[in-house]
Amino acid sequence: MATSPGITELIEASLRAAGMRSQAIANNLANLNTPGYRRTSVRFEEMLAEAVEGGRPVSPEDLQPELVQPMTTPVDENGNDVNLDVEVGEMVKNGAMYKTYVRLLNKIYRQMDLAIRGE
Repeated sequence: MATSPGITELIEASLRAAGMRSQAIANNLANLNTPGYRRTSVRFEEMLAEAVEGGRPVSPEDLQPELVQPMTTPVDENGNDVNLDVEVGEMVKNGAMYKTYVRLLNKIYRQMDLAIRGE
């Protein structure tokens, strides 16, 4: 039976997506000069927004990030569509999001700890 995920499950799913995105970016950068390589990215935020706004029951297992090839960026003469500036920007943005998710989880766990100890 699907249930609405709590905030902790949503943040944990977001952390998994950020980890997968970090790997995708690293792979893209490693293949910057590989002929015919097409960049990959992670689809997750759209699924998360649909789950939160849709009002339908969703299980945390439904919130799995997907590795996709957007095929929307310009291709160079070697058939490669990886752009160093885009990947570095994505890496910075992803790192900031990861730190935010970790801070949110820490705050939630700190509140739980205070509640358990009765402070």
